[in-house]
Amino acid sequence: MTIHFAAARVAARSPIAQVLALCHPRPAANDNCDLASPDAMRAALYHFAKYGMGAARDARDRAETAFFAGNRREYDRWLEVCRQLDRRMAAQFERAAKP
Repeated sequence: MTIHFAAARVAARSPIAQVLALCHPRPAANDNCDLASPDAMRAALYHFAKYGMGAARDARDRAETAFFAGNRREYDRWLEVCRQLDRRMAAQFERAAKP
């Protein structure tokens, strides 16, 4: 025996369905449009797994240490990890680190 749901056919013509069809879904609030490299994302996830909620702060501290040591490669790496975890913190640190 076939089961037929009549409401499915009528729902497409209902006023609510028509209004909802006009709405365009917005992107997720946590969706980063500028996709990071998979390596940077992987490093950020591992760092978060190890340090938890303090991971962004630790990454910033490591970037700061690398900055004052003159190690540009490590500075860029840790700044990118910080950026993946807390974009605002990374932006503030980057502004402060510029002469």
